[in-house]
Amino acid sequence: MIGFPLFPEVASTVATGVDRLYFFLTGVTGFFTVLIFLFIFYFAVRYRRRPDRVAEQLNPDAEHKSIGLEIAWSVIPFMITLVMFTWGSSLYMANSRVPDQAMDVYVVGRQWMWKIQHPNGRREINELHVPVGQPVKLTMASQDVIHSFFIPAFRVKQDVVPGRYVTMWFQPTRAGEYHLFCAEYCGTYHSGMIGRVVVMEPEDFQNWLGGVTGESPAQTGEKLFSELNCVDCHATGARQRCPQLGGLYGSDVLLEDGSKAKFDENYIRESIINPNAKIVKGYPPVMPTYRGQVSEEQILHLIAYIRSLTPEKQQ
Repeated sequence: MIGFPLFPEVASTVATGVDRLYFFLTGVTGFFTVLIFLFIFYFAVRYRRRPDRVAEQLNPDAEHKSIGLEIAWSVIPFMITLVMFTWGSSLYMANSRVPDQAMDVYVVGRQWMWKIQHPNGRREINELHVPVGQPVKLTMASQDVIHSFFIPAFRVKQDVVPGRYVTMWFQPTRAGEYHLFCAEYCGTYHSGMIGRVVVMEPEDFQNWLGGVTGESPAQTGEKLFSELNCVDCHATGARQRCPQLGGLYGSDVLLEDGSKAKFDENYIRESIINPNAKIVKGYPPVMPTYRGQVSEEQILHLIAYIRSLTPEKQQ
């Protein structure tokens, strides 16, 4: 007998919580849908137009009020929606906080594939290998249009928007292979932008990860940093014309207009593409734009290198 599952497998730490909230919302919706239908059917039959009740129905002075009923149908829905809001908000906040010591993985979406790179430099296309029981943080960017990284079995989905970086995390709980989709229509071959997530036992994952050696994103970013002559202005000493980048990641920087900005992925990307958008106080606007000269993947490498200049405990 061929099974027909109504829901994907539950294979991450957040999946059960998402399912419980979904079942609650579905149950409340179904209950009130049936209740309202029954009331409509009852009132349609009970108070239908009849000859012996025409006079009463046409009497404009007939008035019936029930304060208790009006309070009930205002307070009860309010309390139910308050439960929905509180439950949904707590689940969202818990899912938005990346656990400490999460494994970093870099993802670039493009028509029509997912390009993935691990911290040791190993690359994948439309596949993501991760260890079971290990939190995984994805730093994602789009090279062209809006994409959406969706793993149904993990109950996680994140839109990847051009011009900014987004993060998403999950912690697999079961070894196996799971579907990976782009859940945002992104062009002609959108339906073909599919892949798989392979969850492995930690030892098997380490063996797989060590099977191929290559430059890590931070090492590639360090080379780019020199090739693009970034070191000429960000170096210490007489050549320094821009802020030193060591220790800055994750902190707030004071800008020329008196405001502050978080020194994170999006700030770094904006400074590379549009360097005059946010000028650090005390430094002249001398940095040239690299728009069109570096790809999103290269910017991710530069970010990985700049991030490596800040100790983890300060991030």
